[in-house]
Amino acid sequence: MQQSRTSYRTQQFPESIIREMTRVALEVGAINLSQGYPDFPVAEPIKQAAMRAIAEEWNQYSVTWGLKPLREAIAQHYRHRYEMDVDADRNVVVCCGATEAMIAAMLGVVNPGDEVILFEPFYESYIPNCHITQSTPRFVSLRPPVNGAANGLAAPHEWWFDPEELRRAFTPRTKAIILNTPHNPTGKVFNRAELELIAELCQAHDVIAITDEIYEFITYDGARHIPLATLPGMAERTITISGMSKTFSVTGWRLGYAVAAEDLMVGVRKAHDFISVCAATPLQVAAIAMLNIGDAYFVQLQHDYHRRRALALDMLREVGFQPFVPQGAYYIMADFSAISAEDDLRFGMRMAKEIGVACVPGSPFFSRPEQARTIVRFAFCKKDETLLQARERLQRLR
Repeated sequence: MQQSRTSYRTQQFPESIIREMTRVALEVGAINLSQGYPDFPVAEPIKQAAMRAIAEEWNQYSVTWGLKPLREAIAQHYRHRYEMDVDADRNVVVCCGATEAMIAAMLGVVNPGDEVILFEPFYESYIPNCHITQSTPRFVSLRPPVNGAANGLAAPHEWWFDPEELRRAFTPRTKAIILNTPHNPTGKVFNRAELELIAELCQAHDVIAITDEIYEFITYDGARHIPLATLPGMAERTITISGMSKTFSVTGWRLGYAVAAEDLMVGVRKAHDFISVCAATPLQVAAIAMLNIGDAYFVQLQHDYHRRRALALDMLREVGFQPFVPQGAYYIMADFSAISAEDDLRFGMRMAKEIGVACVPGSPFFSRPEQARTIVRFAFCKKDETLLQARERLQRLR
């Protein structure tokens, strides 16, 4: 028998179901509520800044850590919004999206044989990252807000985890915990009490926290994003990851960054250097304009996403879905068991091909697929008219 010519490492990777559903949507002409990218225009000042940068010949490599004015703007962002002590020269690296920042962070601090704690459901790239770093994921369940939360930390309408399950996940082999807040796919925003427990355990077990905070500006109903690094004792053991993709609706520009203490940043920067050298230089110039855009932009962002969330929740409920209301990000997980007895993969494919609305089956977000056989995820980062058109097509489920 001929051996596979692909590496053992990549043989462990799952296919991205999110990108697969986008391909299916394009093939059959479905409205794409699967992949999380906006279909509305980018703010004009941001586009103009990128075009000026190209015209002004910002077209060659930047310093691999990122243009210094951009690193300074990122440092100022954290000082101004979160009162974090961030130095542009020692604590910041600009990457090709938060996804690259995450793998650079893991390569920078995780060794083969280490364990990495993940809350599940999880964003799909975290598992391949464990394969690449030859580390072992240990899962802690996020539980839906059914019959009220039961951990004494979360409110009744919030996804919650069992503190004892989290405590048990920490072992002598634990090197890192990945925390995604606001969370994709559930929309959970981890509250201060939950973050304090995570911080306590990280310090007790000498564990590094890698936080994916790409949706930091998209929250609802008074939920407030709190960077884990702002908690006492966590600045020196947290790698904070965020970026421009979601906040400024430029997912195709691939602009992310990581912020960390200098000794952690050494490894992250080295990994980033040999993954991508640098992010696109003219887009880095435009990112400076993004971070200096003014607070009115962020107020309008939240207002617009509140409206889109309300529209998406209504359209799902009226045809029989049972959606979980997100506190943050721009996804809705919804139970379809009242509509169909199919599993999530079959239902998701039928949604795209027959109903004309693409969503993401829920099971690939879990280590045990049976946990989500009646769950799908919808992205509502779309124009109102797109959501209204999807609403019309969903009537075919009746």
